[in-house]
Amino acid sequence: MDVPNMDSLEDVARQVRSCTDCPLSGSRTNAVPGEGPADAEIMFIGEGPGFHEDRLGRPFVGPAGQFLEALLADAGLRRDRVFIANMVKCRPPNNRDPLPAETAACSKYLDRQIELIDPKVIVTLGRFSMSKFFPRESISKARGRARPVGGRLVYPMMHPAAALHRNELKATIMEDFRAIPGLLVETPAVQEQGGEGGDDQGQQLSMF
Repeated sequence: MDVPNMDSLEDVARQVRSCTDCPLSGSRTNAVPGEGPADAEIMFIGEGPGFHEDRLGRPFVGPAGQFLEALLADAGLRRDRVFIANMVKCRPPNNRDPLPAETAACSKYLDRQIELIDPKVIVTLGRFSMSKFFPRESISKARGRARPVGGRLVYPMMHPAAALHRNELKATIMEDFRAIPGLLVETPAVQEQGGEGGDDQGQQLSMF
């Protein structure tokens, strides 16, 4: 369903906060539209708000968010210069995985945010956001490989929360994160192939 009058990120946020298009709206404390500058060159897309995000109406403010901020600093990036969003804008009960109907209901907002920001690089955090661009791939194989999609680079990563549950993943996530600034000066090494999604889309960039 198209939503009119989304000419700015503030318009999108207002629509998100009043949205009742899926059952998640009935259990939320606050919707979490996302945050960051309209001219951000890097956009991060996570899965959905958790307990702390639902309480504050901001993305990545809990333990995973604290690790994300540490990763940003380690890579020489600033949180206030990137845009952070999620596949769904309201917290799924008990932090369960979002349902297909829920991600579909929110897609109009996320797609419009991508259009308005027009980032050079989209970093997907975890398998749910990766599947928006590469639906038939596994995160273990796709992570750390930037590929062109829709005139920009999409860079899949494991979700920061994964390191909170499995400490052995922390070094891998940090290594992948440190490559992000270099993507801003890279040009895609290949032409896009076959539209969005699929195993045959693009190739690994030469820098990796």
